[in-house]
Amino acid sequence: MNINSIKRRTLLGAGLAGAAALAMPTVLRAQDRSLKVGVYGGYFKDSFDKNIFAEFTKATGIAIESVAEPTGEAWLVQLEQAARAGQAPADLSMMSQVAMLRGQSTELWTPIDMSKIKDASNLLDRFINKYPDGRVAGVGAVSWYITLVTNTNVYKEPPTSWAALWDPANADKLGLLALVSNSFLLEVTAKTFMGGTNALDTEEGILKAFEKLAEVKPNVRLWYRDEAQFEQALKSGEIPMGQYYHDVTGLAAAEGHPVRSTFPKEGGIQDSGCWALSRASQKVEEAHIFIDYMCQPAIQATLSRKVGTAPTVKRESTDLTEKEFAAVSSEIEPIVPRYDLYQTKSDWLNQKWTELIVG
Repeated sequence: MNINSIKRRTLLGAGLAGAAALAMPTVLRAQDRSLKVGVYGGYFKDSFDKNIFAEFTKATGIAIESVAEPTGEAWLVQLEQAARAGQAPADLSMMSQVAMLRGQSTELWTPIDMSKIKDASNLLDRFINKYPDGRVAGVGAVSWYITLVTNTNVYKEPPTSWAALWDPANADKLGLLALVSNSFLLEVTAKTFMGGTNALDTEEGILKAFEKLAEVKPNVRLWYRDEAQFEQALKSGEIPMGQYYHDVTGLAAAEGHPVRSTFPKEGGIQDSGCWALSRASQKVEEAHIFIDYMCQPAIQATLSRKVGTAPTVKRESTDLTEKEFAAVSSEIEPIVPRYDLYQTKSDWLNQKWTELIVG
């Protein structure tokens, strides 16, 4: 992977480039066909401009105008407001799974015709986002993993299970993500101790997961929001275990730091973003050509090599070597976040998280 050891949120969402970046999109000249595509800002956008969009334009003659998206819900709000006025700040956007669900509620997304996606059969089912009636609202753009990470000087052998987070031997040694909605520790708890994330289907089940997760608190040195802070503490051994981004940890290890990323037997946490088409866009045909291109196994493999994301297509359809695939992904069935809960129970979950876990 030709990327520096930059922080995953910088790469995958920190595009707080502001109005200036939104006002000055990158335009790749081609014929008169064009498409505005919103992607996470910063390095991520630069990498797409250089490695993906230029090649797409060469292959199709469709110019790409890339737009740096602001983080969080801000872009969803902008797309919603613009669509009500019949405008599209971007035709296609890379959207988080929670934003996909929220956009569904207002029919923001034009359904994708999967018969126009030649490699649709290679897509992993979990990367096809559907309306309740079965229409396809979005198609997997990129994915990435959060795994169990350790300092190799402190832990000579890698842990095999997320249960290591609860082991009393690890008191005051853990760094964990600080939010219920980005740590996905409720899902980890349910998969490790409660038979799977279906245990979170009821509030009673969620409360049981909170109760079990609360047992991890004596082991936590740092609930982190600043990834650089945890990464540095992991490298030094000050905080020798925790959860972190698989590819960034691998890059640090490749640079000689005493760190490792482990996919526990319960699976790594796999988060992802979708390509979604604004209902205000007039570029439906071009958007389908773009999604079709991005779903090609060869393009997904290029993303893995150049951007560090995990493929959204079946591994066997790509030409990634074992080493290349292991750098970004795993064959172990992943823990897939319960995005539905962060849409329907967001306030309640945040309240309980503060009361029971980080308060």
